[in-house]
Amino acid sequence: MKKIFQILFLFIISVNAMATDFVKVKNGQLVKDGKPYYFVGTNMWYAPILASEGQGGNRERLTKELDQLKKLGVKNLRILVGADRGTKNAVTVYPVLQEAPGVLNDTLLRGLDYLMVELQKRDMLAVLYLNNAWDWSGGYGFYLREVGHGDSPFSGGEGYNAYVDYAKAFSTDKKAQMLYLNFVKSIVTRTNTITGKPYAEDPAIMSWQLCNEPRPFSRDKAEQQGFYNWVVKTASCIKQWDKNHLVSLGSEGTIGCGPSEALYTRLHLTPHIDYLTLHIWPVNWRWATPDRLYNSLPMVYQKADEYIAEHMRIAKQTGKPMVIEEFGYSRDNTFRAPATPTRARDAFYSYIFSKVIESAQGDGCIAGCNFWGWSGAGRPTDVQWLPGHDYLIDPPHEPQGWYSVYDEDVTTIMKIREAAKQLKKK
Repeated sequence: MKKIFQILFLFIISVNAMATDFVKVKNGQLVKDGKPYYFVGTNMWYAPILASEGQGGNRERLTKELDQLKKLGVKNLRILVGADRGTKNAVTVYPVLQEAPGVLNDTLLRGLDYLMVELQKRDMLAVLYLNNAWDWSGGYGFYLREVGHGDSPFSGGEGYNAYVDYAKAFSTDKKAQMLYLNFVKSIVTRTNTITGKPYAEDPAIMSWQLCNEPRPFSRDKAEQQGFYNWVVKTASCIKQWDKNHLVSLGSEGTIGCGPSEALYTRLHLTPHIDYLTLHIWPVNWRWATPDRLYNSLPMVYQKADEYIAEHMRIAKQTGKPMVIEEFGYSRDNTFRAPATPTRARDAFYSYIFSKVIESAQGDGCIAGCNFWGWSGAGRPTDVQWLPGHDYLIDPPHEPQGWYSVYDEDVTTIMKIREAAKQLKKK
């Protein structure tokens, strides 16, 4: 009887896959099922850990989170494939997917398989990023340490400049890049152990993403050229291994390129990168201060308008759509606990949503946005995350709850639901 149910399940998954087109780019827009695809999505980097049956796993919570998001109309999730073992100075995620180069945690991989099945059941899409420029999930520091650069400095606070000076080596270190590419190949060419289908044929994947906030961390021409070469080579390889899915960079935008509009444009002129990405962090970028979150909003809107317009020009020049795939604003007075006010955040979210809705109404190039981010039923135990605490959208090196949207944030959820509803009418 059990075998019959397994066969039936796989048949249903197969039928759903045949009935669902992969997301493509056509005439400067994302297209799905023959129609322009616009969305309100979220970030949920920790989803594969919840999906596992090992340390940190909680499939009951995962399914509840996905069900609530779908009910809200949020069906696009930006997700970290898995963390690498962090250096001794970093505050990092546990458990890790990659303990040593090519040594992968099979329990977490099967968790990723399970997650992809659960997404497909709900007609949800994943943007899966494969690396991190920052040390909270290993990332650049993991690969550089493995090829002899030593442990990375902590990227936070006073250690930031030292980390930047260290991390820029990734742009030109061929050995570190090759270790990374080997990891990418193992994931992109993976076959799902539940469905028996290659990831390259999985309609629940919208895009493979090279990295979270990749940067050359340098204005030196040789290092920027090395960064460009790495992007082109990696994206080209992914396209060879998987001819169905989109490839994106994961960039913050021009701010993450030096800042350099020329470099950002050049990166997105390559045919192997399918759409533009940008992130907007008003407090982190000092457009607003924690003690004046609401009163700073006029300045925030002005700065964001300028930044979005800059990237819309580049989107037009490259003939590609764009996604505002990270944007965050903390609770009023930088509170972290549930049931504290969210007036400023709700207003900022509404502003970003309006940009996507306006684009959809005019068949514009802003295809969607992913707010940062969804913590759902998770709750902070302390300011500092430790293994055993709930996973929140706030990475372990940041104050827990800082940018979290909880499942009881009534006014924020209302804004999200309404924006998704308006886009659905499109």
